[in-house]
Amino acid sequence: MHRAIAAKLRVTPELLAIAHDNIRRWSATAGRSQPYLDAWKQLLAKPLEELLELMVQDTEQMRAMRQTAPFAGVLTPKERWAIYDAFATGACDSGSGNDR
Repeated sequence: MHRAIAAKLRVTPELLAIAHDNIRRWSATAGRSQPYLDAWKQLLAKPLEELLELMVQDTEQMRAMRQTAPFAGVLTPKERWAIYDAFATGACDSGSGNDR
């Protein structure tokens, strides 16, 4: 999912405004998730290419971070369902970075 989000952000970086807005809204009621939202806020301040590299890293830290990723709304429902369908049919290779 985050590879698709990163690809879309690379083409349309203005969509980062959605993530900033989500963090702002979610922080009002974040509770135990607040440290992750704070970490995302720091990541979003980095140069775009660095952010995009980090958000798709297969590390324990980034897998945990993706559980509270602020990118809801960046992908359209159609884009999300295409990814879900690809995983359901085995068309996605989750380890190699190839989506089909």
